[in-house]
Amino acid sequence: MRSQALPVSKMAAASELYDVHGKLIEAYGGGGKNSQTVPLQEMAPSIVEATLAIEDRSFYDHYGFDPKGIARAAIVNLQHMSKVQGAGTITQQLARNMYLTHERTWSRKLKETYYAVQMELQMSKDQILEQYLNQIYYGHSTYGIQSASQLFFGKSAHDLTLAESALLAGIPKGPRYYSPYYDLENALGRQKTVLQTMVEAGYITQQEADKAAREKLKIMPLEAKKTTVTAPYFRDYIRSQATELLGIEEKEYEDMGLRIFTTLDLNAQQIAEEVIRKQLEPYPELQTALVSIDPRNGYVKAMVGGRSYADNQYNRAFASTRQPGSSFKPIVYLTALKEKQFTPVSRFKSEPTTFTYDQGRKSYTPSNYDGKYFDWIDMRTAIAKSDNIFAVHTALEAGPDRVIDMARRMGITSPMEPLPSLALGVFPVSPYEMASAFGIFANQGVRAAPTAILRIEDRRGRVLYEASPSEETIIEPAYTYVMTQLMESVFDQGGTGSRVSSVLKRPVAGKTGTTNTDAWMVGYTPELSTAVWVGYDKDRNIGNVESHLAAPIFAEFTERTLESVPPKMFPIPEGVVNVYIDPATGKLANDSCPKSRMEAFIQGTEPKEYCSQEPVKDEPVKQDPGKTGGSWWNDLKRWWAS
Repeated sequence: MRSQALPVSKMAAASELYDVHGKLIEAYGGGGKNSQTVPLQEMAPSIVEATLAIEDRSFYDHYGFDPKGIARAAIVNLQHMSKVQGAGTITQQLARNMYLTHERTWSRKLKETYYAVQMELQMSKDQILEQYLNQIYYGHSTYGIQSASQLFFGKSAHDLTLAESALLAGIPKGPRYYSPYYDLENALGRQKTVLQTMVEAGYITQQEADKAAREKLKIMPLEAKKTTVTAPYFRDYIRSQATELLGIEEKEYEDMGLRIFTTLDLNAQQIAEEVIRKQLEPYPELQTALVSIDPRNGYVKAMVGGRSYADNQYNRAFASTRQPGSSFKPIVYLTALKEKQFTPVSRFKSEPTTFTYDQGRKSYTPSNYDGKYFDWIDMRTAIAKSDNIFAVHTALEAGPDRVIDMARRMGITSPMEPLPSLALGVFPVSPYEMASAFGIFANQGVRAAPTAILRIEDRRGRVLYEASPSEETIIEPAYTYVMTQLMESVFDQGGTGSRVSSVLKRPVAGKTGTTNTDAWMVGYTPELSTAVWVGYDKDRNIGNVESHLAAPIFAEFTERTLESVPPKMFPIPEGVVNVYIDPATGKLANDSCPKSRMEAFIQGTEPKEYCSQEPVKDEPVKQDPGKTGGSWWNDLKRWWAS
């Protein structure tokens, strides 16, 4: 083949990220690359060998492409009827980076192979390898081995050890998965894979590989200048979502000139970050996560994955290892309202109890916080005081399988088992899932699928992706309204969230949750559903003071974010009746029951008997289905009084 002139290397254009109001969050890539060039002979031999071993073992033997590799990839792609596996040599990868896009088509692959052969005709193997190692992407807007060495280890590429080289060589395959800043365990697993390929290629011995795998690496913290940005955890989430939606690589995401329009509200995000910084300042090791979603459309308005992105990039908003504790109970109670016609005045005795299950072969003995019990209580009191005995009774009556089914329909995918302890939130759920699930209570039984990306355009304004969020009715609105009325009690005097009642200036419903290691507050208004988690990353219990920090974060964030929004009552749907009841008996109230309260019921489940047979001077207020006037006023009076 004759040597032909190669095309001009494609120029990178910065990709831009926007919030829901069109405000620029950040620009990526383009001229902002972290990149330094270093000659091949000044690179540690171990990084060259590690890269060759894992990326292209036959680099010095082929002419730009590997026929065996292409044949192997073609078979896999034909089996899947799509372009799922590449067969790119180092030369092909360099050609693609310099002259082509990363679209997965056969025409691009043919051009890539052609340009690779031309490069082999015009450049030496060492020149190609040098360019490749100076352009390869290592994540975190960092290109080239010299910049990567300084970023991860604070040293020149010349001084890399075998262990460090193996870790770095493993990153380009998937920076989102193999960067130690995102997932150290994955990075070390990939390092061992690289070391083993080096053994197989004859670069090192097994003994050297084993020794390198045991070496303790000193990884540098991310530079502060890279982390003092708004919504860093959300940005990482958008990056992973966009690359998956478009089927592109991370480095292309930064340099394609994309315009990504997201659902984030910069004002809400900045408030979330400020509130967390202030509330957690006295507790330097305590971690947190916050996810806030607009329940009406599923838009993710704010996301905080930890107290300091500079120190740790793990996004706890999606952590699937934290127990929600009592914040899971509303799902149990919702199931009982629907499946067993429980009502707000359903009663159980709060006392030390041993529950049997599995046809009497097993037993479970839960206890209440601080050993406090309340004798006979109704559902409102059980929710306000977070009574565990009542919750387990309810779960067993409703059926744990039905509770799990309800959780699944509400968008919770975490593994769960139909055990009595399910009622107490022992099975981990992420803050993201909890915020979305509680949004169903706020949105009258309708689940709007969580959405973070609205639209992606290329540099010419062509739409590459546009969201079409789905909505699904999970349960009739009457049930979620009754649950909302009950969860408002959490912030009343004596409720587990009463400490923040003075902060909240609008109708708010929610539920606290506390375990030995986790503190939660999940709550909502008609406009915002927010989950806050507080705890430690490693096996460490939280103290009494720390266990109460989630609620203040939630309350201050909610009020400040909605400061310009007038307070709104939760709308009353059809199928709800409001009556005055006697708390002591759960029956209708009359003049003989002076301590009455108004309670919302699913139509047909309200009590029919009065608390006393004494003559009734004034009939209790009873709200007809679909008529909201009197009930709205009573709701307003109750909210005002609380």
